[in-house]
Parts: sequence; structure tokens; C-alpha cells
Amino acid sequence: MLAQHGITEVILSCSYLVEEVRRTMGDGAVYGVHLRYAVETEPLGTAGGIRNSVNPADSGLVIVLNGDILTDADLGALLAFHAERTARVTIYLTRVPDPTRYGLVELGDRGRIRDFVEKPDPARVTTDTINAGVYVLDRALLARIPPGRMVSIEREIFPALVGDGVPCYGWIGSGYWIDIGSPEKYRQAQLDLLAGRVATRVTPAGPWMGGRWIADGVTLGPTVTLVSPCVIGAGSRLDPECRVGPNAVLGEDCSVGRGAVVEGAVLWEQVDVGERALLRDCIVGSGARVGAGAQIGPGVVLRSDVAVPDYARLWP
Repeated sequence: MLAQHGITEVILSCSYLVEEVRRTMGDGAVYGVHLRYAVETEPLGTAGGIRNSVNPADSGLVIVLNGDILTDADLGALLAFHAERTARVTIYLTRVPDPTRYGLVELGDRGRIRDFVEKPDPARVTTDTINAGVYVLDRALLARIPPGRMVSIEREIFPALVGDGVPCYGWIGSGYWIDIGSPEKYRQAQLDLLAGRVATRVTPAGPWMGGRWIADGVTLGPTVTLVSPCVIGAGSRLDPECRVGPNAVLGEDCSVGRGAVVEGAVLWEQVDVGERALLRDCIVGSGARVGAGAQIGPGVVLRSDVAVPDYARLWP
């Protein structure tokens, strides 16, 4: 999305499983960007991580995107709004039915921010516009973030800027947005991608076949049933009489045994599903093994490398 909007200098701030992230993302060339990494040896918070990543003395705007959201926000429109208002901070806002889980942002004239209300009680809800985790910042303002310690941009920096009269604005986007910080929302994001509800240039590996994406090296046994939409990762093996889909995502090198059913489920890499097993509306971590005849039900999350015995039943 950044490359699509002409933003090619990207810094990824990370602290957990950094080498896994590097291995997966590389230098960003495949995405059309130059990707660098800023590593936190200790957690620095949402503002401290930015301060650790960016030199305030350099020139140009800084765009910050939280890593636990999926959005197709029009960054070009966001930047145009920022310029038109002569803003020093612009926050992407989105409307949600239940804003109590998020930070509310109250707006005044022409979208200027009046106040922040962090995760309010229902009685204190005054608006449905929430901080959507995408910011345009005047780089010089980053000098106000104390270096080397944990600092929250939502609770400390933004309220202080508004209190000091710094021109801070909220831009209400109409695009897709979801917080994928919970298993339920993560799985919903997968389903929304499959359903085409997210505007993206990225498609699953492999050719599109009527709502089915089948990557290279997939082995399909006779009488396999694939129900759209679904994604089958490279090197996966589907044995005879199994059924995959609808709304199923299989990572690379998965295997689905004879007569097994996988629907509404997200499987990471190298998951082994036994014969006649049933997986429905769940998430399965990499390298997990689900025994023959086992049943994994809605909302269940299996960690990586776990082994579920034959005929076990994990169901709400």
C-alpha cells in the first residue's frame, strides 16, 4: 500500500522475533520499497518506537502505520487533507459501531482535534470516530518524544500537542479497516480478503480459479472437493475425498487427510490434518498435527507445533 502511494522509504520498528521478521520481509525490494529495521532492545511504547526509528532532524513528513491493523486507506487523500489544513499532525479516523474498545477522537471545525477519550465507559461515548492507527506527522515534532524510554503517543504525545495548540486534525476515511489484534478479528480479516472487501494489489500465490487460489506444487487427490473461496499454499497435499472450503486458507506444505473437512479455518504452514478430521472456523499454528477423526470447532486457536490426539474434540 505504501508503494502504491509513492512511499518507498520504509522503517519497520520491531522487538519481538526480529530475525523471523527479517527473514520474511527481507529488504522490501519484492514490494517495491527500501525496507530498513529499527530494533527495540526494550519496549518503548507507541511513541518511543517512532522516536527510536526516525531522526527528527531530517526533513520531510513521517507517516506512521500501526502493525496490527489491516486497511486500504487512501493515503493520497490523507496527505492532501494534511496539506490543505496546513496541519502538523493528521490522524486517520474510522467509524465503528462499538467505540468503547478504542481511543475516541472528538473533532471541531474543519476536522481540528478537540479532545481524546481513551477506551471510555459507554456513558462517556461522545462520538463513533476512533484513532485508526495511521498518522501523518511533522518530523520536527518527534523531538518532543523523550528518547530511550516507554512513551505512548495516544496518551501522552497527542493530548499534549492538542493542549499546546499545535494544529492537529482528524481525517475520516471511508475505506476498509479492521484491528487484527485478536484471533477473532485476525480470522475475520482473512475472510474479508477472500471476499474481496479489501482493496489490495496483493493476491494469494497461484492462479485464480473461480474463487480458488491454488499455488504451485499442490497435489490434489481424486474426488477432492474445493469450495470457493479458498487458498491452497504451495507444496500442499490434499488426499482423496477431503473437502476444503469455503473460506479456508492453507499455508505452504499443509496436508489434509482422506475424508477430512476444513472450512472457515486458517491454517499456517506445515499443518497436518488427519483422516476424517473436522476443522471449522478455527486458527491452526505452523507445524500443528490434528489427529484422525479429531474435531476442532469455532473460535479455537491451536498454537504452533501442538499435537491433537486422534478423535479428540475441541469445541465451544
